[in-house]
Amino acid sequence: MRLGLDHLAGALRTQRTQPGPATGVLPEQAAKVVADVDLDRPLGDTGAALAEMSRVWLDDAVWFHDPSYVAHLNCPVVVPALLAELFVSAVNSSLDTFDQSVGGTFVERHLIDWTTGRIGFGPTADGVFTSGGTQSNLQGLHLARDAALAAGHTLTDLRVLASADGHFSVQKAAKLLGLAPDAVVTVAVDEDHRVDPAALGRALAGVRADGLVPMAVVATAGTTDFGAVDPLPAVAALAETHGAWLHVDAAYGGGLLASARLRPRLAGIERADSVTVDYHKTWFQPVSSSALLVRDSRHLGHVTWHADYLNPKDPEGTGHPNQVDKSLQTTRRFDALKLWLTLRVMGPDAIGGYVEDVVDLATAVGERLAEHPELELAAAPQLSTVVFRYRPAGLAEDTADLLAGRIRSTLYERGTAMVAATKVAGRCWLKLTLLNPMATLDDVLAVTDAVAALGRELTAEVAA
Repeated sequence: MRLGLDHLAGALRTQRTQPGPATGVLPEQAAKVVADVDLDRPLGDTGAALAEMSRVWLDDAVWFHDPSYVAHLNCPVVVPALLAELFVSAVNSSLDTFDQSVGGTFVERHLIDWTTGRIGFGPTADGVFTSGGTQSNLQGLHLARDAALAAGHTLTDLRVLASADGHFSVQKAAKLLGLAPDAVVTVAVDEDHRVDPAALGRALAGVRADGLVPMAVVATAGTTDFGAVDPLPAVAALAETHGAWLHVDAAYGGGLLASARLRPRLAGIERADSVTVDYHKTWFQPVSSSALLVRDSRHLGHVTWHADYLNPKDPEGTGHPNQVDKSLQTTRRFDALKLWLTLRVMGPDAIGGYVEDVVDLATAVGERLAEHPELELAAAPQLSTVVFRYRPAGLAEDTADLLAGRIRSTLYERGTAMVAATKVAGRCWLKLTLLNPMATLDDVLAVTDAVAALGRELTAEVAA
């Protein structure tokens, strides 16, 4: 263990001397180093294995704590959560049944109760930790589907209404749940990339007029690209009027629950039937750590399955509280311990402060880019993402499209920085995802300055 910790400390020291968050290794190079390893011939020495591990992974790993990593929804993690990982893996508890986890069962349940309280759910609420937002969204829609089937509706008639800017996991969940190929009805967004209530109302009425059933409405509290929070009170009212299950995907924006100043942005979330929260995004926890929360615990019975060897219906009346009764998973890590130690060491206000820091940073970056002569801002930041591109006056849209991809790949290959890419109205844009509360305005502006400089350099190459 000490050898491994020393090796990690050395890797961190080496990373600090690098100019960016990654070395820029290309896929074919990374693949060859791994493929050359003969797994049938063990090294027989921990030091040699650690050195090999560095060659195949650690030397070229992407470091999310580097301030020039501003690509995806990956966060640096708080130290108490790292400490918890040591115990989670060493003890290796499984959270499926009480007789495998004992106190861990109640730690997870207490955290679920705490989170549902922050949402504003009442005493009938419940939930379960999951592997991530995709699984949480799947389970939320699974419960919505089974509630609709229990009400006598036909599977092929069920429809899910979601924002055009909502997460792709909604479409994936519909497919996995056996819904019709056209079951997901996408709804237009407004100029702030929030779902348009008027468009949602028309879509719900259209589903009814076609003789179909609006099984669920999925609202997003923090879209992946723009961090937009849908108008939850209006969406909830429409879902209630049409008898649709309301699922709020707060995988990204769920961290607002920890901030007294920013919590009002989630007003209306308490009216949801189910909510997704990813603690491994804006709660600064290691992957994986997510939860599916429900307003009425009875709905979790839709995923319950009793196995005689594991969680029988308990005819002897022992009454063991088995978490597998409410989970899609069976064997499951004690990921809740990470959030538990974080809250017990740091407290929720510290996490909320970090959320405020990254939101304020994005706002400041957006204000600077709005005044930049060469960089174009797609929209004012709403959470901690900034969508922009290199497009000085007179540069054609097609050229800007071409440059966006080249700028992104060149930044990575040179090891300068990592930014993300997306499309807005069919055009190519770059995206900063700011989840490092230690990053400064100067750190991020150094990345955008590098984008502008590369834009000029690559424009000259294109022109030549």
